[in-house]
Amino acid sequence: MRTERKNFLDVAFDTYSEDALVERLQSVTAQGPYEFLVTPNVDHMVRLHDRNSAIAGLSDLYHRADYCLCDSKILALLAKWRGVDLPVIPGSDLTARIFTDVLNPGDRIAIIGGDESTPIQLTARYPSIEIVQHIPPMGLLKNATARQAAAAFIAGQKPRFTFVCVGSPQQELIAAEAAENPGARGLALCVGASLDFLTDRQKRAPSIVRQMKLEWAHRLLTNPRRLWRRYLVEGPAIFVLAYRWRKSAA
Repeated sequence: MRTERKNFLDVAFDTYSEDALVERLQSVTAQGPYEFLVTPNVDHMVRLHDRNSAIAGLSDLYHRADYCLCDSKILALLAKWRGVDLPVIPGSDLTARIFTDVLNPGDRIAIIGGDESTPIQLTARYPSIEIVQHIPPMGLLKNATARQAAAAFIAGQKPRFTFVCVGSPQQELIAAEAAENPGARGLALCVGASLDFLTDRQKRAPSIVRQMKLEWAHRLLTNPRRLWRRYLVEGPAIFVLAYRWRKSAA
């Protein structure tokens, strides 16, 4: 059962606290009905409102998700300015909590994405968890066959949790396509690079930086070649979107 969702920028966000969500996820089983979780951040929201986006129906996909969590403190600040209180549950934090507080010995998880070292590193840290992996090819956005193969892997393996880590919107498309497979079970989480943080392949910003809501700046400084356009060119559009939405919603 969903929480009472709150609308911001035409996306309905769940209002779980992190602890309440973790408690709820403890009831997820590998035999239970399939669900999927999305974690919109500023980049996702800008894409959702881009009229030139090549992804038809992307907004509807977020609406269909069983869990829709605000992943961005900047997004939450803009929502608060609009009078909408959104709890922030970063996908990387939720992923860590699942491994420490939810998974049990013998549980099976699936990974969509990563490389050959990802399950090795996770197994070294969590040896009692069974890990299966599917590494799809590049170009998933325009490769429906490859996405369907990833969705079929989720359904065929029947993991308790699936971590879909191939970037947005590819990961959301795969998670939604898996829902069309009657054999799918468990919960799929669209969580980007969260497993890289868990295995220390990427470093989270220091706690003080996160508290100051500057984790985006830390990520930009540590990976400028990949992220400069997202944060400095495309990302600022979120302020225009929030301003316009505020006026139209008033």
